[in-house]
Amino acid sequence: MNDSNVKDHSFYYQEQVEYFSNGNTKPIQNRVNTLLKLYNLFKENESNIYSALNKDLGKSNFESYATELGIVLNEIKYHIRNIKSWSSPTHSANPITNFPATSYTVYEPLGNVLIIAPWNYPFQLLMTPLIGAISAGNTAILKPSEISSNSSKLVKDIINNNFDPGLIKVVEGDKYITQDLLTFNFNHIFFTGSTEVGKIIYKSAAEKMIPVTLELGGKSPCIVDSKINLQLAAKRIIWGKLINAGQTCIAPDYILVNKEVKSKLINELILAIINFYGNDASLSKDYPRIINESNVLRLSNLTDNTKIVYGGKYNTEECYFEPTLIDNVDINSPIMSQEIFGPILPIITYDTLDQAIDIVKSKEKPLALYFFSNCKQNQNRILNEISCGGVTINDTIVHFVSNKLPFGGIGNSGIGKYHGKYSFLTFSNQKPVVRKKTWLDIPIRYAPFKSKLKIVKMLLG
Repeated sequence: MNDSNVKDHSFYYQEQVEYFSNGNTKPIQNRVNTLLKLYNLFKENESNIYSALNKDLGKSNFESYATELGIVLNEIKYHIRNIKSWSSPTHSANPITNFPATSYTVYEPLGNVLIIAPWNYPFQLLMTPLIGAISAGNTAILKPSEISSNSSKLVKDIINNNFDPGLIKVVEGDKYITQDLLTFNFNHIFFTGSTEVGKIIYKSAAEKMIPVTLELGGKSPCIVDSKINLQLAAKRIIWGKLINAGQTCIAPDYILVNKEVKSKLINELILAIINFYGNDASLSKDYPRIINESNVLRLSNLTDNTKIVYGGKYNTEECYFEPTLIDNVDINSPIMSQEIFGPILPIITYDTLDQAIDIVKSKEKPLALYFFSNCKQNQNRILNEISCGGVTINDTIVHFVSNKLPFGGIGNSGIGKYHGKYSFLTFSNQKPVVRKKTWLDIPIRYAPFKSKLKIVKMLLG
């Protein structure tokens, strides 16, 4: 449990139901004002956000801005610029069977939503869906992770001290608080976290027919063929892998490399690590830390009985785990049976691209896939033959940062998409409307139907 009593949660929920029912969130200007207020509060608390993220995850100010605060601020501005056009009805052509009529789609708020966020990006992964919820005209109860306690407390203070709880309310606490929140009839639940917990959320929501967005994870592969600049590939792989010390749902989880270039790639990967963080990453102010001691030990266990070609050192007291490369990994080994979620990078060789594709397809559909190759034919094969949440060719991570692209998983890696307009749509009911005219009434649809079948076939094809 935490600072909120379980009995209070029903009050918070009912307060938001009443707030929404009164129509407070529907005016576009009210939504814009809320987004502007969020933007200004986050700017005012920039140094506090940096401090909280550093205490929780050892993030530098640069990484905190680039992967958390900056993304949120940019998302807010994007919604403010576009909310009016997104909210406007979109007109559609009418089938001849509806003549005469006007058809269009209106975008109405879902109502009261619950947003549950993880500890690895405790600011960005809580606020980005909130922006979409507010933009679409909803209220929101936010449940940050208790594991990233400093960020959770800061977010609670910023939100609860500045917003009507009927509009936005942060509730801190452990899994029992989450379980209590799941008993209410929210109009949408947005969850980011593990597949295991996502299934629990999904089951609970299904009992009440509550729609969900599940942003989960999995093992995101990185395939490297021989037709690529290996030095550049290594830099971009290490960059994507070691952001947040590998605690990223779309981090490259393992490498599949053409056997002809494996040795050279490993050398380039090692050079990239050293160039970024020095010979001892524990001394680098730019290298983050693991969230807690138990996760350090979990990562250490994953390296048991493996061939470490670089790294492997750790310090539980400092929550430090060295960037680590593992060679000659068996695809059936423990490290290949779960998402790593840390700075360990297994390396597997393949002979042909067919073999690499088969390895990826033998596992659950990944949240992300990375392919390094200058061969357009091979690029197209990867795109056409592997189903996944998202793809970046010749880089890592960057498809996530575009608010003009949908982000989300497929199968075990998630349900639903968000970012930019896709967030607005996620939190909106797309309601079709047909306005029929009364000056003409075509009688073909009315009984008796004798001799009308031929006409209907002509109209409908």
